[in-house]
Amino acid sequence: MEITYKTRKLEKICTDAKAAEKTHGREMAKIIHQRIDEIRAADNVEMMVQFRIGRCHPLKHDRKGQYAVDLIHPYRMVFEKHGNTIQIAHILEIIDYH
Repeated sequence: MEITYKTRKLEKICTDAKAAEKTHGREMAKIIHQRIDEIRAADNVEMMVQFRIGRCHPLKHDRKGQYAVDLIHPYRMVFEKHGNTIQIAHILEIIDYH
């Protein structure tokens, strides 16, 4: 899948290991980049949900239409899909929404 980002800061965290480590620490940075690689390698979001890649799951209620993958508990990377034929994962945030 292709990946887009809600903000430039989020893009930098997700694409630059040093920026991710500075913002979230070494372990979290490692997981963030692993999840980005998994999203990029997947054909579509449905495949990620079906095979539980990164424990990918659809969100409910006020986050309907969004998906999350696990990072270090309790944090999740939240994204939504754009497009039907060519899917684009639009990364929204890294957050503890619990």
